[in-house]
Amino acid sequence: MSIAALVPEGQEAHEYDPKRLLSASDLGPTARFVRYATVAAMEALNDARWIPTSESDKLRTGVAIGSGIASMEDIEEGHQTFLTSGARKLSPYFIPKILINTAAGHVSMKYGFQGPNHAVSTACATGAHAIGDASHFIASGYADVMVAGSTEAAVTPLSISGFARAKALSTKYQDSPELASRPFDSGRDGFVIGEGAGVLVLEEMNHALNRGAKIYGEVRGYGLAGDAHHLTAPCPKGTGAFNAMRSAIERSGLKLSDIGYINAHATSTPLGDVVESKAIHRLFSGTDQHPSPTASQNSTTHDHDHHKYFSHHQEHIPLISSTKGAIGHLLGAAGSVEAIFTLLAIHHGILPPTLNLDTPDPHCTLNYIPKKAIKKQIHAAMSNSFGFGGTNASLVFSRL
Repeated sequence: MSIAALVPEGQEAHEYDPKRLLSASDLGPTARFVRYATVAAMEALNDARWIPTSESDKLRTGVAIGSGIASMEDIEEGHQTFLTSGARKLSPYFIPKILINTAAGHVSMKYGFQGPNHAVSTACATGAHAIGDASHFIASGYADVMVAGSTEAAVTPLSISGFARAKALSTKYQDSPELASRPFDSGRDGFVIGEGAGVLVLEEMNHALNRGAKIYGEVRGYGLAGDAHHLTAPCPKGTGAFNAMRSAIERSGLKLSDIGYINAHATSTPLGDVVESKAIHRLFSGTDQHPSPTASQNSTTHDHDHHKYFSHHQEHIPLISSTKGAIGHLLGAAGSVEAIFTLLAIHHGILPPTLNLDTPDPHCTLNYIPKKAIKKQIHAAMSNSFGFGGTNASLVFSRL
């Protein structure tokens, strides 16, 4: 295997240069996934113009940054050091460098944020869960501002070998790597492993409005569900994906017809893309009208409310794309990066394409956006993230 979607490093403004972007303390005993998260958080906070100095503001600002695998690189190197040189040569920072929560902890310490300090690790749904959980922390009054997202740096020989043994990676396009990631396409044969980080600044509405914050959109709904089916394969009926999407829309208070775009999880695997397509069609075609557990168990949601969201006379299938065609599959970082794509689609009225979608799989028959972005003003959009272990998360965003 030789294909991976790496973070571009170099001296240009759009490239990752840790010596230019990070301080000496940031570059100290920190793993690469922590450094990615630190740069992403720095960019997000600067864009949000939220670098609080008062103790009260720091107390009301929290961090929720997760990772799927964390530092496989340090695990490999630490194990080799232990075998060749013994325990005394092992770095005292070995354990802190491989802990999932060190990214959130480092960002918290860098800025003095004393609100919730939270780390999610739910495989490829990590980023969506981090953002959804952070939005709930704000709604529950634990914080006014949350720095939320996910990070991953798992392109190493061991992790690539592991995913290859699981037959999850693309192998047909070794000589043309730019063609290897092709969600929904008939020629797809697996995902392209990638790495990076995506971080958002979430803020309580009145807090943001009162300080004149730049607002890209609003978190309207967060749904999560389990497949209860298989450790690595999705449920063939897409039940977990369907329930997560339906829950997110129910909680958003929006109608199905309000969703103008879906950033699909679709990773370019033969099975996963079809299952997600089926789940989307099942939800938006109105072929399943049974009240969900969320609706039936919520005392404030009655049957007429459920039908307000889900009853309709003709199907409405939103426009759909998978940005993994352009950037590969960032594992734990995928959900937060794709949430950012989704918010920017709403904000700019430009819907990103699925690259390499030449001939759609005959089992994938929805309204995909192939190859080129399209201009379209939309009010609301959804971002899907599904992971090993049967974990599923969906986020719904809208214009303010």
